[in-house]
Amino acid sequence: MRLALFEPDIPQNTGAVLRLAACLGLGVDLIEPAGFILSDKRLRRAGMDYLDLVPLTRHSSWDAFYRTHSGRLVLLTTRAEARFTEFVFAPTDILLLGRESAGVPDFVHERADARIRVPMVPEARSLNVALAAAMVLSEALRQTMSFPSS
Repeated sequence: MRLALFEPDIPQNTGAVLRLAACLGLGVDLIEPAGFILSDKRLRRAGMDYLDLVPLTRHSSWDAFYRTHSGRLVLLTTRAEARFTEFVFAPTDILLLGRESAGVPDFVHERADARIRVPMVPEARSLNVALAAAMVLSEALRQTMSFPSS
């Protein structure tokens, strides 16, 4: 299982997602352009000393990522009908997270193999991307019995 970040624009959230991946032994695909320089001190502060533990693959564009990915693309989006708690995950899934400010464009939405959402109260627009990733990833790892053994 992997996480993929589509053109992230908040370094602190990206750092938190990278730290999450490091702690759970997952690789991350970062689809550029990012809205910040990857050496940004805010990214480093949020990721702490965990960033060196993450198998990080940078892709210059969506097309570059899409040509080389393997596994089912599961998009976390507020536009999905299916709740993540009702979805059946596979160990080879790639959980795709959109930009904090705008999600993903329609062409990315259309190429996703599945779309899932975190249920929320109607008055709320969206969760922080790192929190949504942690919630969904927890269920995905539970279902696939893929949590680290230690």
